[in-house]
Amino acid sequence: MTATEQPRHALIFGATGLIGRHLILALAGDGARVTAAVRSASSAAAMKRWLTDHGLPGAVDTVTVDFDADEIIPAGSASLADVTEIHSCAGSYRFGMSAEEARRANVGIVEKVIDLAAELPHLQRVVHISGYRVGGQNPDSVPWPDEHRAALYRDHGAYEASKEESDAIFQARARERGLAWTIVNPSSVIGDSVTGESDQQIGLAATIGQVWDGTLAALPGDDSTFLPVITVDYLAAFMAAAAVDPAAAGQEYWILDDATPPLADLLSQTGEHLGAKVPRLRIPVGMIKRLPRWVTHADPETLTFMSADRYPTRPALDFAEKHGLVMPDARTSLRRWADHLAAHRFGEESATDRRFADIGGVRTFELGAPGSEQLILPGLPVNADTWAPVAAGIGARVVDLPGLGLSGGQGIEDWARWLPALLGPGQTDLIGHSLGAAAAVLAADRFPSRVRSLTLVAPFFFQPPTASITRLRPLVSMALRRADAAGLSRRLTGSSESAAELRSSVSDLRHRTARRVATQLAAAGSAQWRSELRAALSRFAGPVRIIAGSDDPLALEHLESLSGAELNSVPGAGHHPQLTHAEALTDLLATTRV
Repeated sequence: MTATEQPRHALIFGATGLIGRHLILALAGDGARVTAAVRSASSAAAMKRWLTDHGLPGAVDTVTVDFDADEIIPAGSASLADVTEIHSCAGSYRFGMSAEEARRANVGIVEKVIDLAAELPHLQRVVHISGYRVGGQNPDSVPWPDEHRAALYRDHGAYEASKEESDAIFQARARERGLAWTIVNPSSVIGDSVTGESDQQIGLAATIGQVWDGTLAALPGDDSTFLPVITVDYLAAFMAAAAVDPAAAGQEYWILDDATPPLADLLSQTGEHLGAKVPRLRIPVGMIKRLPRWVTHADPETLTFMSADRYPTRPALDFAEKHGLVMPDARTSLRRWADHLAAHRFGEESATDRRFADIGGVRTFELGAPGSEQLILPGLPVNADTWAPVAAGIGARVVDLPGLGLSGGQGIEDWARWLPALLGPGQTDLIGHSLGAAAAVLAADRFPSRVRSLTLVAPFFFQPPTASITRLRPLVSMALRRADAAGLSRRLTGSSESAAELRSSVSDLRHRTARRVATQLAAAGSAQWRSELRAALSRFAGPVRIIAGSDDPLALEHLESLSGAELNSVPGAGHHPQLTHAEALTDLLATTRV
């Protein structure tokens, strides 16, 4: 209950965004009734799916909001008469807006939220998200003179200036209407402290993406450049507590982690964690501001955030201690956030079943059903993403082999420590494709009690030797780095129709894996290794099936050693049936059990 024994009812504007969704979880966890203001039925449905996936099914009401209308709630304020708190999270976090667009998105929304708040008879608090660089504006300065506004929008950029103006207007309007308010000024909001989950790709996330893909030529700033972070779940918990604490009324809180490393160190440490090639050069912020954008790849509006400034965090820390809120460790949270960003290819992949794991000391990427006993090991030169539809169809999981795709490590030399850690304590049905078939056979040979069955798709060691050019590793590596998706598709399948499915593989080859792929292609040409793999397979006592495309046949001279194996063919397929005949391959894997 609140101070007046009115049941707690929170209305959230911006409920479908990163902060808003986590705030719903925090408020519901505190026992509050929650109404989410949404702009469309589709955004409401997406939000509810997310909440259900995060353990909160059916606990949220929704109301449609139209910030362009005179009355932003179509049913009027009477429909929300029992609301006790409003959380103002709506706005636009985007660079490159015009001044008019930014004012409409950030200033205009604040004005309309306050107007609505003044009409709610049981409202006890309005909590507003401002920002660590823009908080602390003087409400007595409202309305701003046109000259002052124009200069600020010109010098600070439309986004930051609109947040400064909305901070001042929020305070002024709330005071005029006699509303109790609390302002939170968060720093850069990163992903959940436990899972790293975040779908925002702007700001610091974009810079980490540049480190990841090798487009950041130099690390920005020096040892004093401070771009602090805070996790989204901590911020949400803080807001939920502040909304009902009488001591928080009329207060502003700067919410950030003072232990965040200096920006260049943050980027360097995060890049090393991701296995990216981190630039050695550091460039002062002043020089970045003087260089043309085509050189720095930096949005001019982001440069004001690169500062040595520090912020008045003591009141927020005292408040958190009072409410038992423990700030997550910045470095650990940054690593988890970076893992989530990289696993989802910095916004290019939206599926939730993507993750990294430490397997035998190798940073390993995995997608698909967690813990599934069916495990797919992809071949060369493609990655786990090319197997995602097949994995989904049979309820399997896929891992990138060491040194390939998104996984760390160097390659085959890692298998000795990686394979035993990969296999769980129970039995696993291994599905290996091409080079992955070799890894599957070696795992079964070394740990037969932990491998229930083997399915080998296009096993290279039962096929004619590869062309001798694969032994020219520098040339192969160069060709792979320069390949585009259409060209790689033609090379692997004979047509460009699989280009879309190969875009992520091309990105991996271009930025990380071409050299290691070339090395392992050369190893696959070894006649001795091929013979050893066939001998190892013959020692496996469990069920074995071989799947080959009809256009990628097995070598007849080796088939006699497959006397106990089940042979299957995918009509019309070549060496990569998961690309060209995914549905047929899925049906075969799902129905032809060993």
